[in-house]
Amino acid sequence: MSIKQPNRRESLKTLAALGAAGTLGGFSQLAFAQRPITVGVIYVGPRDDYGYNQAQAEAAAAVKKMPGIKVVEEENVPETAAVQKTMTGMIAQDGASLVFATSFGYFDPHMLAMAAKFPNARFAHCGGMWTDGKHPKNAASYFGYIDECQYLNGVIAGHMTKSNKLGFIAAKPIPQVLRNINAFAMGARSVKPGITTSVIFTGDWSMPVKEAEATNSLADQGVDVFTMHVDGPKVIVETAAKRGKMVCGYHASQAKLAPQAYLTGAEWNWLTAYTTFIEAARSGKPHPNFIRGGLKDGYVKMSAYGSMVPDAAKKAADGVKAQMVADKFDIFKGPLKDNKGATVIAAGKSMKQTDLELEKMNYLVEGVIGSAS
Repeated sequence: MSIKQPNRRESLKTLAALGAAGTLGGFSQLAFAQRPITVGVIYVGPRDDYGYNQAQAEAAAAVKKMPGIKVVEEENVPETAAVQKTMTGMIAQDGASLVFATSFGYFDPHMLAMAAKFPNARFAHCGGMWTDGKHPKNAASYFGYIDECQYLNGVIAGHMTKSNKLGFIAAKPIPQVLRNINAFAMGARSVKPGITTSVIFTGDWSMPVKEAEATNSLADQGVDVFTMHVDGPKVIVETAAKRGKMVCGYHASQAKLAPQAYLTGAEWNWLTAYTTFIEAARSGKPHPNFIRGGLKDGYVKMSAYGSMVPDAAKKAADGVKAQMVADKFDIFKGPLKDNKGATVIAAGKSMKQTDLELEKMNYLVEGVIGSAS
């Protein structure tokens, strides 16, 4: 059950008073390192969505078991000024000193405004582009290179498809989503160059009806393996399975929803990032402003292979994974064209995962059927 604070969203006056008095989060770094702390976690949807929010909630559940840490949570908080009121309540009423604002739309202007107003609290956002000299030092961004896992999803999908038609149901054409679509498509085409990946954007993070309609539409067009980038993959997984199609999951494992259809999946391990922020806060160290990691860093992981995945597919995916972990595999390298025929990465050029240009991606690669605009 979600922790609810009836007056949380009416507490702006309390917050202003505390801020004016200089008491909000008002213990020194030394005291902060010595005392138990309260951590706030905010979700845009339900914590049990078999997806994005569940992956964050699993990390929060692990944090709850750490000594000296109290966790307060609120779910179903929209990407509006409502999240500012939720942060207000967590800090002013619950005493949170570190707040994880987990959804894309929480970053600007909401989390940034709160971080500027209350410099003694720390804020961490999932996926935002924190920029030195532009954003408050008590704000931060964390994310993972889950496109590595989506590439591996694509390798498995490439081995399993019979129609050579894959489907990707996505929420919004933002850089993180486009990066996943492209990685998945490229992984599949590394197996069979003629494979296509059809993309349908639903328009928002949780649109169950549209997600079901998109899945059925692509199934009608011959797509036989699906993946996704929406908050809750449950509807897509179950709809695809009912149509006799196969699925590569996302965010968390959806294997138990459709064990006969689930091939593997791209999963987050947010506890790695959460722990980094918490340890810095408790020891009084500077707030880590921009952290990223991939398979080798423990930020992301693959779901177990389904029983229907053959050894040849497993061997191929595991081989690429080993190269990724050893820093010997670059997903995005030239020559690479977008799906309009323009060269987006020149021949001879490779982009490392740490290249921030990848977090500005605005194109779909060759072999993807759909539009990024």
